[in-house]
Amino acid sequence: MAKKFLLLIATVVFLATASYSCKSDDPVDEEEPQEKPEEPQEKPVDQPVNPDDYAPLKATVLVTDDWIYEGRPRFTFQVENPNEVVIPATVLVRFTKDVKGSAGEINCVEQIPPMTTREFVVTTEEDMAPGFYQASCFVNKKSARRFNFGISPTRIVSAPDMQDDFATFWQTAKDQLAAIDMQPNLIELPGKSNASCKVYMVEIQSVPDGLEGDPVTVRGYYLEPTDGKKHPVIMHFYGYDTMGNFVSCPSGNNGTYAEFYLSHRGQYINRAPHDKRGDGLEMDFTNEYDIWFNFQFGDKNGYYYRGAFMDCVQAVNFMATRKTSDMNNLFAEGASQGGALTYACAALSDYPFSAIAPCVAFLGDYPDYFKIVDWPANWAKECAGKLGMSDEQMYAFLSYFDTKNLATMISCPVIASSCLMDGTCPPHTNLAPYNNLLSTEKEIHFYPLLQHEIPKDWPGKTSAFFKSHTK
Repeated sequence: MAKKFLLLIATVVFLATASYSCKSDDPVDEEEPQEKPEEPQEKPVDQPVNPDDYAPLKATVLVTDDWIYEGRPRFTFQVENPNEVVIPATVLVRFTKDVKGSAGEINCVEQIPPMTTREFVVTTEEDMAPGFYQASCFVNKKSARRFNFGISPTRIVSAPDMQDDFATFWQTAKDQLAAIDMQPNLIELPGKSNASCKVYMVEIQSVPDGLEGDPVTVRGYYLEPTDGKKHPVIMHFYGYDTMGNFVSCPSGNNGTYAEFYLSHRGQYINRAPHDKRGDGLEMDFTNEYDIWFNFQFGDKNGYYYRGAFMDCVQAVNFMATRKTSDMNNLFAEGASQGGALTYACAALSDYPFSAIAPCVAFLGDYPDYFKIVDWPANWAKECAGKLGMSDEQMYAFLSYFDTKNLATMISCPVIASSCLMDGTCPPHTNLAPYNNLLSTEKEIHFYPLLQHEIPKDWPGKTSAFFKSHTK
């Protein structure tokens, strides 16, 4: 609902193309007209109040609209004045872009009545460019809050930068995978199974780490309903392997879905000794890739994520061989790296997905990603430096594994999420693939106070989304 505001700003600062103002939601009292005195009377001059002479104001900025705005931000300041006199609140808000650089500032003054908590709105007089920004807010030179916000995020342009052979490159990888005998090996985990669902560790063969060589064995936990009927399929993909040495093995559920929790090459099950997995199997595995992101960096045919993306496709192929899998109801979800794998699998699998749910997705828009946060830019630049690669060559190499490019191959319904305070996979990198999707049905949920994490309500939203798209 539109609201009317009275301009209270004393000074408007213009920077770049945007101008800013301080506005209040409080109505202004209209005074009754008074008769002019017959004789002028001398009036004492009011002395300006010096806030430093009184107890400091208590100020913060409230979360409104999840700090996502169309065109203009509207920041609600809440300021408490514990003094018995009116205290001026001098407001300063500095804006910086997520890709670095100043985006302007606001200067204004608001009078805070005595012994009162007052709310007022700071906004801009002109639209800001689509993007993500950080606001640093001060009241009377003291920090009130620092936070990230978005302006028209679904209009941020992260232009695809595929190389000319992008489609051919991935078709070659898929052809190589198709020629490999999957050789599935299923080992039941009786301690995890129940009457409705059996749980297995599954081993399957995937592409080698290059155009030649031996297939790579990857593993996962497979949950198969026992009623013999066909069930919707959910693929689960993991984040970058940061969970320590313990790998959680899922227990059998009520048999609603056929599910596969993939551990792609070198990560999770594939590097965990038996006493760190909790599945009861006396089998030990070790990581042979060292730092996964760096593995064969610069060699697009041998790079880690070429193989990892094909592992995801092979896991879907495995599910298609099971009699309880309804491949007409195929879903995928994952967070962080798992979000990137979700996008990659939906883009590269020959089985169409009914819906996917990438959460705080990794590997999006490398050229901008590396301007925003240091990791994994530091690893990539170190590898490129050792190989004598220029930045242009480095980004051309990474473009094959960029989710913003893979998203141009996805048309299924998508639910996605982004945490505004995320310093690992910043919002810009989450929006890069999202804004390049071909999907006509998609939605993204923003969490203004969260960092790099899975929101508590996300599993419920994902489940409801998948159910709504089950045929």
